[in-house]
Parts: sequence; structure tokens; C-alpha cells
Amino acid sequence: MSRIGNKPITILNGVTVSVDGDMITVKGSKGELKQAFESKYVSIKQEGSEMTVSRVDDSKTARSRHGLYRSLINNMIEGVTNGFSKSLEVRGVGYRVAQKGQALEFNLGYSHPITFPIPDGLEVKFDEKNNNIFTLLGANKQLVGQVASNIRGLRKPEPYKGKGVRYTDEHVTLKPGKSAKAAA
Repeated sequence: MSRIGNKPITILNGVTVSVDGDMITVKGSKGELKQAFESKYVSIKQEGSEMTVSRVDDSKTARSRHGLYRSLINNMIEGVTNGFSKSLEVRGVGYRVAQKGQALEFNLGYSHPITFPIPDGLEVKFDEKNNNIFTLLGANKQLVGQVASNIRGLRKPEPYKGKGVRYTDEHVTLKPGKSAKAAA
């Protein structure tokens, strides 16, 4: 029995939700999101300011989709009202990031700068004190997380000095260098 799937979804003020066939559309102050769902496994009902997701049958696939679609719809409602964000930091001597139009330009120790295009639906906000800390903002949770992961993948934090791109809340455990081994 899915515990997540059985919880009702509360539709907040200022959010409109419409179900049209196999497509659900959520509109709010931060934008509009669409999500396709499989109506042969789950059914979605809206009663007033609450939505419920229920299974059509008890097959393994229907059980797995039950909690999935409930979470996706809840994240869409949260995204169009509050939005989602991920903060990243570029750390290292000579490592920096700058916004050039609709792209980010990274200098990460390679022989050339890396240009990373910002997808539609995302906004980049830089920290006032440190230009190497920036935040990705958007209504789509999956898009914000995937783009943050792709940016981090440009130069992952290395284990000896910690240089690279990391999440601001990420802890990188540093290894001791070879001088620590020789002294032992």
C-alpha cells in the first residue's frame, strides 16, 4: 500500500490545475508546468481544493506509478507557487564563473573557457559578496536539479585541494597528500 500515493494533494490559492486526458497542467505565479501521466494505471480526481491520485488496479506497475504521479503533481504545485533552487560554488585559484547573456561562462583550469547555455525556465542569481557562488531558480524541480548536476559535472571537486564546482551545502572530504604518508 503506497503511503505517499494515498495522501491528498492540497491545491494552494492562486494555482489552477486542469486534467485533460493524459496531461495535467498546473499554472501559478511562477509559471506553467505540464506532465503526462498514464491513465491506464492511475486516475486523478479533483474535489474543491484537494486532488487525489488512485490506482486503477493492483498490478506492480500501477502500484509503482501511484506514488510517483502524486509526488510529481505535488512538486508541480509547489514549483509554481514557491519555486525550487540549487546553490553552487566555484572554488579554486583562477576558477570563476560569469553570466554572458543566456549562458554561463566557466574558467575551470582548462585551456579554454566553457560556455554553458541556461535552459528556458531557469534563472541564475549571483551572490552579492562572492561572484563564484550562484543560485539556479526555477519552477521545475527536475530541470533545476539536472542542470545543477550538469554544471557540477563540468569539474567535480577533486579530493586533494577541493577545487572544482560543488553545491554550497556539499561537504568534500579532503585526502591527505603524500607528505602526510612520508611522515608516518
